[in-house]
Amino acid sequence: MEVQGRIKLVGDTQTFGNNGFRKREVVVTTEEQYPQHIMIEFVQDKCDLLNNFQVGQQVKISINLRGREWTNPQGEVKYFNSIQGWRIEAAQQEASGNMPPVPPAEAFEPANDLNEDDHDDLPF
Repeated sequence: MEVQGRIKLVGDTQTFGNNGFRKREVVVTTEEQYPQHIMIEFVQDKCDLLNNFQVGQQVKISINLRGREWTNPQGEVKYFNSIQGWRIEAAQQEASGNMPPVPPAEAFEPANDLNEDDHDDLPF
C-alpha cells in the first residue's frame, strides 16, 4: 500500500528497552477533499530513511498495516493497529519521470491547406 501527501512533521528517533529498539514517526497530510493527517512509523534500520526529508516536501511512502493483540493485567483483550513505512521517496520525481512535457498550443501551426473535397481518404 502507499500513502501520498505533504510532510507535516518528522519526529526524532526514539530508542526503547535494553535491546535498543528504534522508532521514528512522520506525519503526512494527504491532499484530497478531506485531508487526513496520517502518522507513519519507521522502525529499526528504516528510521534512517527519513534523514533526507523535510517538512513541506511531497512524498510517496510504501506502508504495511500492522495489528496486534494484547491482554492487560485484568485479563481484557485489546487490539492495536499501526502503520509502518518501509520506503519513502519524493513524489515529484515520479510525476516528472513518467510523463513527457506537453508543448504549449503555440508550438503547433494551424493547418491552412485543407481541401474539403479530400475528406474521404480512407483505404476501405
